[in-house]
Amino acid sequence: MNPRLLRVAGPVILIVVSLVAVVVGLAYGGGAAAPQLADPGPVVRWGLPIATVAVNLAAATMVGSLVLALFALKAGERPFEIALDTASIGAAVFTVAAAATGYLTFLNVLNAKPTLDAVFGQQLGRFLVESPVGQAWLITTIAGAVLTVLTFAVRSWIPTMLVAIAALASLVPMGTQGHTGAETSHDAAVTSLVLHIIAAAVWLGGLVLLVVLRPAMTRSQLQTTLLRYSSLALVAFIVVAISGTVRASIGLQGLQNLWSAYGVLVLVKVGALIAMGVLGAWYRRRLISRMGDEPGSRRFWGVISLELVFMGVASGVAAALARTPPPGEASLVGTSPAEVLTGSPLPPDLTLERWFTAYNVDLLWTLVVVGGLFFYLAGVWRLLRRGDSWPVSRTVLWCLGMLGVFWVTSGPVNVYQDYLFSMHMIGHMLLSMAIPLMLVAGAPVSLAARAIRKRDDGTRGGREWILWAVHNPVATVLTNPYVAAGLFIGSLWAFYYTDLFRWSLYDHVGHIWMVAHFLVVGYLFVLSLIGIDPVPYRLPYPMRLLVLIAVMAMHAFFGIAIMMNSGLMVAEWFGAMGRTWGATPLQDQYVGGGVAWSVGEIPTLILAIAVAIQWSRSDERQQRRRDRHVDRVGDLELDAYNEELARLADRDARVAARGGT
Repeated sequence: MNPRLLRVAGPVILIVVSLVAVVVGLAYGGGAAAPQLADPGPVVRWGLPIATVAVNLAAATMVGSLVLALFALKAGERPFEIALDTASIGAAVFTVAAAATGYLTFLNVLNAKPTLDAVFGQQLGRFLVESPVGQAWLITTIAGAVLTVLTFAVRSWIPTMLVAIAALASLVPMGTQGHTGAETSHDAAVTSLVLHIIAAAVWLGGLVLLVVLRPAMTRSQLQTTLLRYSSLALVAFIVVAISGTVRASIGLQGLQNLWSAYGVLVLVKVGALIAMGVLGAWYRRRLISRMGDEPGSRRFWGVISLELVFMGVASGVAAALARTPPPGEASLVGTSPAEVLTGSPLPPDLTLERWFTAYNVDLLWTLVVVGGLFFYLAGVWRLLRRGDSWPVSRTVLWCLGMLGVFWVTSGPVNVYQDYLFSMHMIGHMLLSMAIPLMLVAGAPVSLAARAIRKRDDGTRGGREWILWAVHNPVATVLTNPYVAAGLFIGSLWAFYYTDLFRWSLYDHVGHIWMVAHFLVVGYLFVLSLIGIDPVPYRLPYPMRLLVLIAVMAMHAFFGIAIMMNSGLMVAEWFGAMGRTWGATPLQDQYVGGGVAWSVGEIPTLILAIAVAIQWSRSDERQQRRRDRHVDRVGDLELDAYNEELARLADRDARVAARGGT
């Protein structure tokens, strides 16, 4: 196919197939059927899912273009410019489609009839400002408008990276309000849906950008870009498959519902996903290498066109599924106080057995752990294959740290932390103090710098972005020991004595932020003191110990302050669970303060011992260097003395040969 023709035909294929798929899916699944009560009308019933398809496709074009530009293209060159222009067009369509979706959602939820009077405008304004669904679409629309301007304005590495992060964040509100199904699985459904949307956007948008870029690149450039895109697509495929499976299982509530209308649409989407995976594996392993000749190039782009068809099917069916009632939908209101507050029933008493058997898997952090283990071990394997060495102790500590993250975010701590303040504090202490000790000792940055291949074409891959993150001015400030210690202690007090703690309990996004924040802050603090990975500045060893002593004192004072607190923190949450087992909420809070004061000091003490050991070893290394210097100087003096003796002996021999004395 002609490159310029494909540039137009590819997006057209995607849009047309998506529209056909959503219409067929709505007709089959009943997602656009008129309800018995409060019918908003056929325009809203059919227009809302079609507008959702437009939002999804535009969001994918925006996000996928930015991500692929950062990972595969060189800033300042024409392909990079085209990628940002494509992202800008996607952001503009995203803005308009999000505004239309928000408006149609308002008509659907409130069954309002459009009029030109002030009452209708006031209702719309209250919906957008006061209701969670309206707020989500208002935020999405504003974010799209801002991103439209930014993607048009930026043209260099760092601004583009910041815009890409903002673009990814703009997809989160869509996922947080797009859940339908059992309220008891709300957090899992939201997490899986957000991951699904983001991964699919990177995958689909990257493919659209490749079609747009084709006329502007040589075959060798395009071949390299395709290989890099296929790596991103592989990761996205895995995330889409896992998150989609979790999301579908929540909606179906059992395999017995697989042949319902909802289940059949799920099967269609699964079939499209499998087909795209097969096509992706085919062109990565066989077709990309044959693009140097014309027949191979035509065959490859034919496969890309077919993949766009399957992506259109998946996008359209996904929008239809969002409007199709799941067959396993449970009651939306819990009967117990714990269900009303958390969306899940109260777990049984925390016995010794439950410390080993209680699990509530968090999909996001499970993927982080699996990814961290896989890429770390792959890096070690690459070093060993080329004959380099990597300490086994570092590998073991990194794996233990990753498994610790999984145990906290998906094990008994995650099961009970919403009901017991003490369990919440145990998780906090492990995330901010114990686990970072093991992760820092694993030296992931040093491994990445040695294992990831260096690029020499001016683009930035994983190695280049990691090294940039380590050496940029922000990292210089954050890894300063005084700043890291201030963040470590300051965030501890700020979190528990402000509404941040309440936010982390009521909102799953707040919970995710809490886990990430304390893990990162703890990592930075440990890294600034004992890290094997390089940092711009480290204190002398005596000052490191003084900083640790100050941190230990402030930490102990924090724990004592909680123990002495006569009032219950977030009383409307921990005091209203209806829990009949275990300690009372106030007694449990006292235990949590004791955890912060006693158990939380153990990792700090280990850190102090590690600093002392490094100090001792540093002194030993300096002494050995001095000894080697002395030995070298002594050897030089002995060599000079021997040379002088040899010179005198040679002179005496010459004198004796002349018959002198």
